[in-house]
Amino acid sequence: MKSNWLFILFAVIITIVVTQGLIQSYHDNLFKEKEYAEYLASQPIDSSWIAPSLFVDRETKGKEREMVIYGQDLIAHTSKYFGQKGSINKLTNGMNCQNCHLDAGTRPWGNNYGAVYSKYPQYRSRSNTIQDIYGRINDCFERSLNGKAIDTNSYEMKSIYSYMKWLGKEVPKGIKPYGAGLPSIPLMDREANVTKGKIIYLSICQTCHGDKGQGVLTLTGNEYIYPPLWGEHSYNDGAGLYRLSSFAAYVENNMPYNLATHAQPKLSIEEAWDVAAFVNSQFRPHIDQSKDWPDKSKKAFDVAFGPYIDNFSSRQHKYGPYEQIIKANKIKIK
Repeated sequence: MKSNWLFILFAVIITIVVTQGLIQSYHDNLFKEKEYAEYLASQPIDSSWIAPSLFVDRETKGKEREMVIYGQDLIAHTSKYFGQKGSINKLTNGMNCQNCHLDAGTRPWGNNYGAVYSKYPQYRSRSNTIQDIYGRINDCFERSLNGKAIDTNSYEMKSIYSYMKWLGKEVPKGIKPYGAGLPSIPLMDREANVTKGKIIYLSICQTCHGDKGQGVLTLTGNEYIYPPLWGEHSYNDGAGLYRLSSFAAYVENNMPYNLATHAQPKLSIEEAWDVAAFVNSQFRPHIDQSKDWPDKSKKAFDVAFGPYIDNFSSRQHKYGPYEQIIKANKIKIK
């Protein structure tokens, strides 16, 4: 009997020791996990903005959800509704909004809509006015899609608005989160080279966009899988991507498509500038820009058309080098 009690006592002591060890190990692991979480939080990441998903969103319901879904489809397949074979109207060049705003405006650093709802209405120096989201959408219809504005009271416009609002629903007002839109790209100390850009285009870009920049249509022929980069069906010379800083940043962070990312670009910064120069030296539709930049002192440094407040040529404003222009005009680069 005495030996049984000794055995039981010994077993209890062992159990207590093992349990204490497990508890200590648990707390140690918690501390390590906390340390590791803090370490991860301190590291540079590809994007802190992640688009919401309708698959896991159980709060957006009814009519609102219906409009968000329709708005997403309008962004992804704009031409199906407003292209040259559009089911609603024939207003645009046949490109889709997501040809420039990747994954329906959700891809990090892919010219996404992460900050649209948080930052608009906002002052726009190009028009020298306060612009709302509706105006910004129609800017794209008129410039990037080389078409006509759509009715701001239409169900389609309200659906696109609902989609952009939903995408930015977690972003505090006035904040542009890391990973939204496009990042700034470092400037070169030389002119962007059209000839070098052509070599890069023919060796890398023409696989998707064609040897004449014509893009690739779907089998139905009513929208583009890969958009035309110049020619009558491409964006016009008033579009944001006609500015080399925007196009170069877009290319450096996203091209070749589905191969390059912000964290792992495939082209160098100089290659991105040069291919941007080549693409934007090709023929494209023209839009009247006589009313753009009414305050010339606020004109962007890489706008290809005068008049300017400085004495630099239109060529230098288009292709660079830009440092002299920026310093002369005391322009702040974001």
